[in-house]
Amino acid sequence: MQYFYAPWRSEYHTNKDKSKCVFCDISQTPEKDRENKVLFRDEICFIVMNLYPYNPGHFMVVPHRHLEALEDLPPNEWQHIANLAQKGVKLLKEEFRAQGVNIGMNLGAVAGAGISDHIHLHLIPRFFGDTNFITTIAKSRVFGSDFCAIYEKLLAKSSEYFG
Repeated sequence: MQYFYAPWRSEYHTNKDKSKCVFCDISQTPEKDRENKVLFRDEICFIVMNLYPYNPGHFMVVPHRHLEALEDLPPNEWQHIANLAQKGVKLLKEEFRAQGVNIGMNLGAVAGAGISDHIHLHLIPRFFGDTNFITTIAKSRVFGSDFCAIYEKLLAKSSEYFG
């Protein structure tokens, strides 16, 4: 068994107050948008990079409203999130050159939600060859892109797509 260390994740595991919602913290601190890697925000939701991405360029659309049940989200807010997701797909395809995009929500811990008490919609850019033997055999992922450089690239174009 090989071990790959990701020391930048230690803060997530050790220093986070588990009684607080990370998405509510981001929602309530617009002055920290660059630090939190927020790409866009408006009165209904914000778009933030996933700090532990499935693939480079993975981001989420998150309502400001703290809800764990999608069915409790007002229809107009769900429609707004869906509209931003559609624009996000366009951003990923045109500016990040994604060849495909996965969109999804894990509703509840049993469904795989890492943060189950605050709904959020994932957009994951996909590329031919981004799944290979290392993920299935070594249970590891290798990213050939710098996270901060990806954030800056997407941020530079985000107002054109979401603004």
